[in-house]
Order: sequence, then C-alpha cells, then structure tokens
Amino acid sequence: MDVALLDTVLADLEQPAYRAGQVWSWAAHGAAGYEAMTDLPKRLREELAGRVPFSTLSVEVQREARDGTIKVLFRTADGHPVEAVLMRYRDGRRSLCLSSQSGCPLTCTFCATGQMAFGRNLTASEILDQALHFRRLTEVDHAVFMGMGEPMLNLDEVLGAARRLPEIGITPRRTTISTVGWLPGLTRFVDEVDEPIRLALSLHAPDDELRSQIMPVNDRYPLRDIIAECRRYVAQRRRRVFIEYVMLAGVNDSRAQARALASLLGGDAFKVNLIPYNPTGMYDGSDRDHIARFKSELEHHHVPVTVRLTRGRDIEAACGQLAAAPKPVRRAGRAAATRATLPRR
Repeated sequence: MDVALLDTVLADLEQPAYRAGQVWSWAAHGAAGYEAMTDLPKRLREELAGRVPFSTLSVEVQREARDGTIKVLFRTADGHPVEAVLMRYRDGRRSLCLSSQSGCPLTCTFCATGQMAFGRNLTASEILDQALHFRRLTEVDHAVFMGMGEPMLNLDEVLGAARRLPEIGITPRRTTISTVGWLPGLTRFVDEVDEPIRLALSLHAPDDELRSQIMPVNDRYPLRDIIAECRRYVAQRRRRVFIEYVMLAGVNDSRAQARALASLLGGDAFKVNLIPYNPTGMYDGSDRDHIARFKSELEHHHVPVTVRLTRGRDIEAACGQLAAAPKPVRRAGRAAATRATLPRR
C-alpha cells in the first residue's frame, strides 16, 4: 500500500487523521482488501478502493515448494519484476526474504539476480507490500533483506519498511539486513540506526584476490575496510555479525581457506553461516564432505558456525536463485570463463 498516497487521499476526502492508522492496522493484520475494514464507512471504503490500490505490486506467479516454501514473482506498477519468499520451518517460524531492488547492479558471479538487468530501487511501500502479501497467507515473525538487490544501496527505503514491520509481527531483533559490503551504506547503518536490527555480511571468500574475482564490489571496498566497519557495529551494539559464505566447489572450500577465514574474523564477533550452493549455472556446489571439513576447521579455531538449511530449491527460491523468472538463464560463455580464471584451492 502506498502510504503517502493514502494520506493524501484521506486528506483530500477531509477524513480525520486517525483513518490512516485504521487502514494500516487492517492491512498489517492480514486484511484482504478495503471491504474487510468494517470500522470504516462503506462509502469511504469504496472511495479508497477506487483511488488507492490496495497493493503497489501485482502478483504474476506464485509457486510452492515441497518443503512449504512459497516464492512470488511480483510486478511493480511500472512493470519491474520483484521476487520474495516465505520460508516455513518445523519449529513454527515463518520467515520472509524480502527484496530491496528489482535486479541488482553489483553482479556477484554466483548469484542469479546478478545475471538480470538492473531495474531500480524499490520504495518502502513496495518492500512492505511483499511482506503484506505473505501476511495475508499466514502470520509471520522473521524477515531478512537478502532477496534481490543490495539493501545498503537503498538504505532509506529499506529502513522505512523495516520500521513498520513490527506492526506486521516482525520485531527489529528478528529483522536482518544483509550487505555485500557497500561501504557508504554500511557506515550509515552503523552510525545512524538505533533499532536492534541484525547485520549480515555476504562474504564468500577469505582474501581480497578471490573475493574480487567472484564479487566485483570488493575492488571498490576491500575486506579490511568492510570487516573494520562490521567490528564497529559489534562494538556499538554488542551483537554478532552474521557471515554468509556460499560453498563453491574447488573455489573457496578448502581447509586452508577455512583457516584464512578464521584468521580474518577472529574472536566471537562473527557467526558464520555456510550456505550449500544453489545451482544458477555458474559453479558447482561443494559436497557434504567438503562442507563438513570446512565447518570442522572453523570450529577448531573457535569460530561459531552453522550450515544453513536450504529451503525452496525446487522452485528456485533458495539463496542466490532469485532471478524473476521460473529458471535462471545459463550463460555458458561467462560460466566457462569464470571457472577458467578462478584459482582452485
């Protein structure tokens, strides 16, 4: 829902100020449309239905995986594709993976979103409408900004959405914003955000040489600067930073690289999430034995580490697979070139 448009229309209709809160409360609690808002006059509901679309997004495709994960392809009013995911867990958690951009301009080589053309930043309302769509299906309690796009490139709109998520059922302590290391936005996040929102760093390599090959953003903002900023977050918030590390066979999954990662992170300021690679046509994923050995090496060096449970892979809803299409396009030429230039370790 375009909240700014709602305020404008209500003012134009000379409605009392509390009406906006009534409408938002209904939407945040899963109302299917204006007709459900029974404490609003019928004529007002009809006016709003005609002048303020109930969602800024339209649903193009909705798919459900065998494990209960739901992925939705939305379209913005000006035609840009956006994907978001609802993940259901056996312990009762209902977690949302939200997008902050249509596509992503940072072109990480292992990520299907990076193979798309970049569209634009999403507004706070467009981000919220992803969450509201799933709230109409079920109660939700966690959110991660790990979908399409780099949240730190759109920080104001991301924070605008995150600050309204508690009304949907997702507290700041259960909200995580992920970054590949876009330093200007990360610095603002550390300096300006008072809420206890969690921070995740999409790292994927323990040294600058390799990271720059698979994540071009590292040429601009190297590891030293990004890790230092994460440590400032830990010092100020007294909360760990989550490290996302996708496991690529023969690229970043050796014991030596696990030791290098432990040396880079040190102490207990970070917690590493090892992510089994979800196929996008660019690399091969590490097998279970390599992942287990990598995890064991980190544990030996007293680095907290878990292996992420993969959800929704059969509908291309898992980490790194969002590409606003039923299946990501395989780019054989680039994949071959990438494999040829990356060192095998």
